[in-house]
Amino acid sequence: MCASPSIPPLTLALLGAGSVFAMSSLTERPPGSMLRSAVVKVPEITVYFWLIKVLSTTVGETFADWLTNNVGLGEQGTFALMAVVLIAALVWQFLLNRYLAPVYWLTVVLISITGTLLTDNMVDNWGVSLVTSTIVFSVALAATFAIWYRLEGTLSIHTVDNFRREVLYWTTILFTFALGTAAGDLFAEKIALGYFATLMIFAGCILVIGAAYRLHLLGAIATFWATYVVTRPLGASLGDYLSQPRDASGLGLGTTTTSLIFLTAILVLVSFLAITKIDKPRLDERMPAA
Repeated sequence: MCASPSIPPLTLALLGAGSVFAMSSLTERPPGSMLRSAVVKVPEITVYFWLIKVLSTTVGETFADWLTNNVGLGEQGTFALMAVVLIAALVWQFLLNRYLAPVYWLTVVLISITGTLLTDNMVDNWGVSLVTSTIVFSVALAATFAIWYRLEGTLSIHTVDNFRREVLYWTTILFTFALGTAAGDLFAEKIALGYFATLMIFAGCILVIGAAYRLHLLGAIATFWATYVVTRPLGASLGDYLSQPRDASGLGLGTTTTSLIFLTAILVLVSFLAITKIDKPRLDERMPAA
């Protein structure tokens, strides 16, 4: 009964975010700079970017639960295993001299899973409450942004073309995923709003952010990062809503089915991007400032 009303606002939120930020990708570039597409390691911001981002956040939630319950290593063992796999993917990503869609999105998916497991371990095994973990990751994310801006003078992802900027970028991504997991669980479980209500709250947040951008209340860079943070709890809530049992305010699809559906969707979209290269970083033809 409650599944159908989720589709229109959620779809509107995702398409609205995609259209807003696809058009704003060029304005996010710092003025007076020349960026070579061969060395920028982050894709152009398109509707596909946001679709895969939400899909990866959903997989991060459901596949982390599946690993914990089926691999037999427990949350701490599974976290250690996924951290090793993530490090290997990051090494691969750092060794590349250009953006490569399969490697980039593999790293994002692994960070999503590892970030979820990090938050779950803090709450379930290390005695850290959801309130505290939300605050801790909020502070960590803010500190990373502050350091990034202090060192580079911009938070634009279109400047991620060297080792230091890539370290800052992926550190930021990790904290956004960990924070999103904590915030989503805080609303859905601690405050007991349920997964559907939490999903609607964060979908509404995306619409508000998009409206703020349209009204020129937020710049392109601030809008991008605000949306990036919010899409994490949105995707996690969507994953929980689909996978959790009906008596726990879910639809009861299970973590296996939900993970397979979203992993397949990610594979199809990333394969499309790898073939078409429509999200390849574009060459900024403007001359550098004198």
